[in-house]
Amino acid sequence: MTPLPGGRNTIERIARLGYGARGAVYVVVGALALLAAVGQGGRAGDSKDALRAVLAGPFGAVVVGLIALGLLGFAIWRLVEAVTDADRRGTSAKGLAVRGAHLISAGLYLALAASAASLSLGLGMSGGDGMHDWTAWLLAKPFGRWLVALGGLAVVGGGFGFLGKAWRGDVTDRLALDARARERWAGPIGRFGYAARGLAFLIIGGFLVAAAWHQRSSDAKGLAEAFALLRAQPYGWVLLGLVAAGHAAFGAFGVIQARYRHIDAPDIDRVDDAAGAAVRALT
Repeated sequence: MTPLPGGRNTIERIARLGYGARGAVYVVVGALALLAAVGQGGRAGDSKDALRAVLAGPFGAVVVGLIALGLLGFAIWRLVEAVTDADRRGTSAKGLAVRGAHLISAGLYLALAASAASLSLGLGMSGGDGMHDWTAWLLAKPFGRWLVALGGLAVVGGGFGFLGKAWRGDVTDRLALDARARERWAGPIGRFGYAARGLAFLIIGGFLVAAAWHQRSSDAKGLAEAFALLRAQPYGWVLLGLVAAGHAAFGAFGVIQARYRHIDAPDIDRVDDAAGAAVRALT
């Protein structure tokens, strides 16, 4: 097996903790949805529902607190990726789009980390229904309808990106694993997970486009409603079971990334310099 790359600086440790925490959340999301599909559990939910489920388990507050730290680490890593181009995406249209998506991802995981921290401290889940709240806020603004539609199309584009990655099979490109390990277990797990996330993104993006079309924030829905839509189809329990298992696989692949992903993390001083340069470029 290929050895892990290089030494480990602080940002690399933060990134690996982040991948592991994100992976743990999606393993729980997938497991809960899979139980719902086979009639052995309640409602298939999203990442916040997964955190609540973890809280109800042994040492729940401590575990959720650790997950909160990990999700904060993942948000920091996504920000570093976007600002410093740590993965060398470049400044092409595709590279800038990926870096922009990482920036949005940083904000989303920062909000989820705050919710997890609040839950672990016994303060309840912070914030309201984020999808509906943000959509309602945007729809009330000039050109808000078009912004919501653009956001929905961007999510749909992300879904096709996930599906394309699953189809091409290049999910393991950044893993420090030999060819045999990639082919036998890492690749199939990653491709299954990315395909499931891609399908979920297509549905969620469709919800956002519908919200823009009808100018109703209630039409903007998240992962839990995407699961519910799948369950309502003919043979829906099979569809839901497959997508649920795929989300669990996506979580498992996150744990694999935490261990084996090649992370070319810049030194903290370089991150500070890059962030300062980005701020100066905007002012």
